[in-house]
Amino acid sequence: MAGAALKICIVYFLLNYIDEICLSWQALTRPIVIAPLAGLVLGDFRTGIIMGAELEAIFMGISAIGGVIAADATLSSVIAVAYTILTGASIADGTAIAFPIGTVLTSVNNLSMSLIANPMAAYWEKLAVKDLKQFKIQNYLFAAAMKLIPSVVLFIAVAYGVEGLNRLLGALPAFVMTGLSAASGMMIGVGFAILTSMIWDNEVGIFFFVGYVMVAYLHMDTLAIAIIGAAIAITMFFTNKRLIDTKNEILNSGVKVADAQNDEEDFF
Repeated sequence: MAGAALKICIVYFLLNYIDEICLSWQALTRPIVIAPLAGLVLGDFRTGIIMGAELEAIFMGISAIGGVIAADATLSSVIAVAYTILTGASIADGTAIAFPIGTVLTSVNNLSMSLIANPMAAYWEKLAVKDLKQFKIQNYLFAAAMKLIPSVVLFIAVAYGVEGLNRLLGALPAFVMTGLSAASGMMIGVGFAILTSMIWDNEVGIFFFVGYVMVAYLHMDTLAIAIIGAAIAITMFFTNKRLIDTKNEILNSGVKVADAQNDEEDFF
């Protein structure tokens, strides 16, 4: 367990540091990316891919508003994948425990920010004014130190907590695990509902119902639907771009005509 935990911690730390600090967050720490990588490190890439897709569906509608994170999607996804692969549990059981774990682990981030990062704000402001180069160097080092905190928590959780969690869940009555599995399926629907409510638009909302018909009545594969959706999205993008370019050309030609008339009036 300790060896597997160390490998996962290295992947978690590098992705967090590179993505959020060096790349200004390019979504590399989302469940759909980090879960397959965790599965690859643990020797079960397929389980990582499946759980990454399901966990992303749960967490995709959750966003940090005002710096407050409802649940730590990254940490919980890695722990859920590790629990599933290392203990041989079902994917449904691993998915079911992801959100409760993420809700608990988000307190680690909030606590470290409140006790360590926030009190340093005055110091960073003075240093940025006094020595910008030193500010950048210390900022990168401090960010790395802050990323080590959840990495240590992850190591402890995987190395010493997975077996205990497995024994705890194994001791629960069957109906509890059945309820958790049903809840995990519901959470996927809730995640999609939250995301849909955020991006809903009457012009493209019709495609939601088209997709539902494709799945429920035509029984089409997810890949086939994704390809059709991508084709429609690309077509709409270039159509709208063409309309915008045409509109801009008309407006520009109108401006040129108006300028020519003004020049003629000025001449006379």
